[in-house]
Amino acid sequence: MPKLSIIIPCYFNELNIPVTTQELISNEKLFPADVIFEYVMVDDGSKDNTLGELKKFKAQYPDKVKIIKLSGNFGSYNAILAGMKHATGDCNVVTGADLQDPTELMVKMYDYWSKGIKLVLANRENRDDGFLAGFFSNQYQNLIRKYALANIPKGGFDYCLFDKQLREQVVSMEEKNTNSLYLLAWLKYDYISIPYVRKKRALGKSKWTLNKRIQLFIDSFVSFSYSPLRLITTIGLLLGLISFIYAIFVVVSRITGFINVEGWTTMMVVFLLVSSFQMIAIGILGEYLWRNLEATRKRPSYVVDEII
Repeated sequence: MPKLSIIIPCYFNELNIPVTTQELISNEKLFPADVIFEYVMVDDGSKDNTLGELKKFKAQYPDKVKIIKLSGNFGSYNAILAGMKHATGDCNVVTGADLQDPTELMVKMYDYWSKGIKLVLANRENRDDGFLAGFFSNQYQNLIRKYALANIPKGGFDYCLFDKQLREQVVSMEEKNTNSLYLLAWLKYDYISIPYVRKKRALGKSKWTLNKRIQLFIDSFVSFSYSPLRLITTIGLLLGLISFIYAIFVVVSRITGFINVEGWTTMMVVFLLVSSFQMIAIGILGEYLWRNLEATRKRPSYVVDEII
């Protein structure tokens, strides 16, 4: 009897949990009768009553629900990693707690898995949660596809189903400061992509702040791409070429008296340009070095406070 683990990271979702969980339970009847369900709910350090609502869900379905309470907020992708580590299903689904991902799509994803497809991605074809959110998300996904992971579907994905083999491979990597779902794409397995429209959040307010978006953008690039380092090299070579040409220009101008190139302003402009590039380069190198330090320290990506 196949077992499906549904992994849901939860953060300030006290309003969503009662609605989402009942929607998931209702969705079970669309699956084949022999499927066993496991709900792995990860409380990512919520300060509202999210944990209380999860315990109510656990009390209703004690044999189906597993609650992983983290000691604090470690971020949604680390919470997903915690869910993966404690999931026991033959296949697994990662979805949100806010019902922006259509639960009924799981049935189609499971059907592909039952036919032998180990990875099924639901890519965001469009989204109903505002123009700016969609614009910035699309730009982020386009950059990731161009410079980091060319094999991810257009629009990116947060909603996916994957075989237990892939789950175990991602967990065994023990990577830090990364997009744990994109590690599934990095494994290079063939996948099926199902486009869908991401719904607007109906309950509660998202805690996905601008700062977290920027952090995810940096983590994704540093984890999956060397493009920033190559960009430093390219700009350095261009600046070197420009400097060489400018030096020839200065020498020729002095000899011929064509243009008077002396002056404090010119020197300061060149100095500030080169200095700013050096600081940016040091910052990019620092991002890579810091992640090496994090890996060397062997600190866990998350800390489990309690398993219910």
